[in-house]
Amino acid sequence: MLDNNLIQSTSSWPFVEIRKLLKDRKDIIKKKNKITFQTGYGPSGLPHIGTFGEVARTTMMINALNHIEKINHELITFSDDMDGLRKVPDNIPNDQVLKDNLGKPLTNIPDPFKKFNSFGEHNNEMLKDFLNKFKFKFTFKSSTENYKKGVFNKSLIRVAEKYEDVMNIILPTLREERRKTYCPFLPICPKTGRVLEIPLLEIDNKTGKAIFDNKGEKIETNILDGNCKLQWKVDWAMRWFTFDVDFEMYGKDLTESAILSNKICRTLGKNPPNGFAYELFLDEKGEKISKSKGNGISIDQWLRYASPESLSLYMYPNPKRAKKLYAEVVPKTVDEYLTSIEKYPTQKEKDQILNPVWHVHNGKPPAEKIVMPFSMLLNLVGSSNADNKEILWKFINRFHQEIKPKDYPILDGLTEFAINYFKDKVEPNKKFKKPSSSEKKALENLVSKLSEIKENLKPEEIQTIVYATGKENGYEKNLRDWFKLIYEVVFGEENGPRMGYFVSFFGLKETIELMKDKISNN
Repeated sequence: MLDNNLIQSTSSWPFVEIRKLLKDRKDIIKKKNKITFQTGYGPSGLPHIGTFGEVARTTMMINALNHIEKINHELITFSDDMDGLRKVPDNIPNDQVLKDNLGKPLTNIPDPFKKFNSFGEHNNEMLKDFLNKFKFKFTFKSSTENYKKGVFNKSLIRVAEKYEDVMNIILPTLREERRKTYCPFLPICPKTGRVLEIPLLEIDNKTGKAIFDNKGEKIETNILDGNCKLQWKVDWAMRWFTFDVDFEMYGKDLTESAILSNKICRTLGKNPPNGFAYELFLDEKGEKISKSKGNGISIDQWLRYASPESLSLYMYPNPKRAKKLYAEVVPKTVDEYLTSIEKYPTQKEKDQILNPVWHVHNGKPPAEKIVMPFSMLLNLVGSSNADNKEILWKFINRFHQEIKPKDYPILDGLTEFAINYFKDKVEPNKKFKKPSSSEKKALENLVSKLSEIKENLKPEEIQTIVYATGKENGYEKNLRDWFKLIYEVVFGEENGPRMGYFVSFFGLKETIELMKDKISNN
């Protein structure tokens, strides 16, 4: 158990937010003897890492809570699967079935992947499957199921009772034209099955019977049992009200929506939950990642190139700072994970709790010795043409003969990730530089120097020789250009590994042959 003084003083954001939550909602939590966390998911597109981030970060807070106070808690993952499909996502096969069903609830649209009963169910199952891989403890709730089973009925009647108050909150935020037709209740059309945004003519706040104006045609229905759903901001507040939610984080772009939903929740009769607005995830162009666009990097892609733990680590630092999220981020994140693992055992407790791996592994990170960075593995894959982990391990064992895959599970996992990433992202983009006559002469001089050294020379000593050769060949004022030349000619990239360590891992003779080949052929 962590020292209480450390718990109360640490600046680690999960502890900061939990301390705030326990203070702000002290009486409410005491009365319920429970804390309810919620995350939301809009299944109009395939789940992306931003969705996972909400669950991962909230779980980090729950882990912090368990070190502060033993109290019942629940994490609800809620899916807005009753929403009407507004547009067809870009990254969906067989998209004609979606085009034919625009406007219908996601759970009433056939699955274009032909795996589940509906498009909404397909995306829900993808989300649950992914979250289960991380062994998150969560309660999944479907909007469709909760509406149809009557879970929301009492809350819907409450919205009807407070209809005028809710309208007074929402209407001032709308354009004049939209105000004329706005209604918090969205009936499901009995004829087309589509979600309708039409004005309300009258409503009985005791029975739920309602009459809507559908372009001059009256639609009589009942707001209960799944015949209607609520507009987004009202729906959000209604969920908080129904489930007694204490905490929910959301993207910064939903801040204004959260403000209105807070007001509506109070109007319905309960205090809104504590909120936490995180910054958005951006693609390599600096644009917001989107489920519908399919930009950024998918969940499946990240897990093809790196471990789940590295993805969790990506989520921890600075959640209120915008982060770029695309394939090239992965190697850097993996190396940050390895560095954090390496530092952890030597850190003081107050620094350990600030180390991302504490939160990734709930205070119990693995104790594996880090043998090499992921960037080094990528270069080994390229240089050795290794297409399976067994071959790659043979090169690793040249420098570390004593280590075995079963004793180094992190490294063993990285070998496969490195092969996948190299094949998909590095190899197709390699551009080998053709050296000028002077550059070629300098590189040949390096080959000559390497040919004179012993096989068992330490990596640091080899690195010193590489430095010295660069200085001797006119790069004494800018050694960065010297190494850039080596990387571009030998590896086809602007950046690369520390050459001393690469030579040790790849083999002296093999490195010399590789350099000769690249120098002569480029």
